Amino acid sequence: MLGAIGLDDVQESAYRALVALGAADVGDLSHRLGLPEDDTARILRRLEGHGLVARSSARPARWVAAPPGVALTALLTRRRHELEQADLAAAVLSAEFRAEATEPAVHDLIEVVTGAHAVSQRFLQLQFGAESEVCALVTDRPVAISGTDNDAEEDAARRGVTYRVVVEREVVTGANGLTELAAALGRDEQVRVVDRVPTKLVVADRTTALVPLTRELAEPAALVVHASGLLESLMGLFEGVWRQAVPLRLEGAGLVAEDLPDQPDGTDLQILSLLLAGLTDASVAKQLDLGLRTVQRRVKRLMEIAGVATRLQLGWQAYERGWVARF
Repeated sequence: MLGAIGLDDVQESAYRALVALGAADVGDLSHRLGLPEDDTARILRRLEGHGLVARSSARPARWVAAPPGVALTALLTRRRHELEQADLAAAVLSAEFRAEATEPAVHDLIEVVTGAHAVSQRFLQLQFGAESEVCALVTDRPVAISGTDNDAEEDAARRGVTYRVVVEREVVTGANGLTELAAALGRDEQVRVVDRVPTKLVVADRTTALVPLTRELAEPAALVVHASGLLESLMGLFEGVWRQAVPLRLEGAGLVAEDLPDQPDGTDLQILSLLLAGLTDASVAKQLDLGLRTVQRRVKRLMEIAGVATRLQLGWQAYERGWVARF
């Protein structure tokens, strides 16, 4: 729980134990923690460096816990300051990068990443760096990366990043297919299935794509494609496959493919009406007792049904098609 401020599990356990005891000798604390005394002493010195414990002035061999309300607040304040400084440095570097890359050279638009570890790391980097959406085409023939990475996807889900994933049918019937896809659906990801996808592909925020190269190479390799006409083509490829794919949903202990509706349902029309009345996604979700991501997913689906790319176009199509009038 205190890992965010720099404590590992053992250090946190030692501090909690000392808070419960108020004060203790190294021997008593090591017995309570089940650790050798040398390790316990080392942990106490580390906690002392964080300002969480101190030696007793009356008995130097005895350690006392600093009040959590004071000590942890100071540690949190310091960590926030460090994060603010890191955020500022990142903003400065981003501004410098944009200034230098206003018109990037052609060779800067595409990177070649070689080696299984390098490809895998870049795949994770794309997901951990995503801010709004990750789109992926998943084959049943992994080269350097598997179809899913739970840590990266769970982290993205916590940050509100949406996933749209199209998998080949053989992925569903594979050894771990049901387990991995059930976990993805449990994270509220949108998953669809087709008989065959043209290539493995990952696109983050429509700004960066990763495309593995042929398996015939001596070692795994991939192209990293930045904002360009090629990236737009790759995104168009994904959207084309997405429209043809069949959604998957959880039913009981299994996966079920569902038909795509070609008309909005009652909930869709309620969402549309509230959005056209000027409510935000969050307000609509609260008004209808829905999750924010559910509202956003339904709006995205309505845009697909209407064949539009923006919400402004969706509003126009809603009137043209009589959806709002019907509501």
